[in-house]
Amino acid sequence: MVSLHSQEIPIEILETQFKKNTQQYSKSILEDEIAGIQISHIAIAGGKTIVDYSEKGYKTVYLFVKGKGNVVAAKADYEIVPETILLPNKAKKIVITAAKDDRLHFLKISSKLTEQDLLDLKEFPSENTKNVYYAKFTDCQSYTEAIKSPNTTSRTILPNKYIPRVAMGTVQTKGPDKVDAHEHPMLEQLFLGLSENNSVVYADDAKIDFPEYSVLHIPLGSSHSVSVDDNKVMYYVWMDFFLDKKGEEWLSTHKVSEDN
Repeated sequence: MVSLHSQEIPIEILETQFKKNTQQYSKSILEDEIAGIQISHIAIAGGKTIVDYSEKGYKTVYLFVKGKGNVVAAKADYEIVPETILLPNKAKKIVITAAKDDRLHFLKISSKLTEQDLLDLKEFPSENTKNVYYAKFTDCQSYTEAIKSPNTTSRTILPNKYIPRVAMGTVQTKGPDKVDAHEHPMLEQLFLGLSENNSVVYADDAKIDFPEYSVLHIPLGSSHSVSVDDNKVMYYVWMDFFLDKKGEEWLSTHKVSEDN
């Protein structure tokens, strides 16, 4: 794991190459950056299996970003390919297996539930809190946003009302292009660079290169933007962690597209 810091933009590069005889790799990343949020990068060697258990008082989502495999949750099998999301919900445990001759890399993101979160969960649609939520990023609902060009494809990979105060999505475009400067003091935000992402992130006076398989933290309340040069790719996951449920009104800036 390589940890770098611009003036105000913490970033960690995921270790996607590990020693040949290593069967499993796990590392906490961006520790203590966002209150109540725990993130781990986990990798599994080909053909190997791990069992992961739910933790009381937390909601956990898995973002599979590199390699193929399989997950068993609530007695059902889920095919894992790069850029797949899974939320176990009521499943007490999940069994994750990497495909033979491959290495499976994913982020495990756990959000600690407040007393208010526990109350809000009771008001969510039951299918959102009981059933396993599984989706390939490319199958998720697309949306448009004023701060992005018409060339940009944006998708909501985890709508709100699944995990209290949490939503996630993707942004994808080719350069030259940009996401215009904007501010959202009502939420903390992480970016995860996906395959081939090679862009630049700005936050107030800070600037940092944003490569594939890296995770960075947008400083709370900063004016931030993203740019990508000619013939390069911008492709990342945004993860929004709202300070309170009222802040989720920010998501109204996302206009659902008629074409998915």
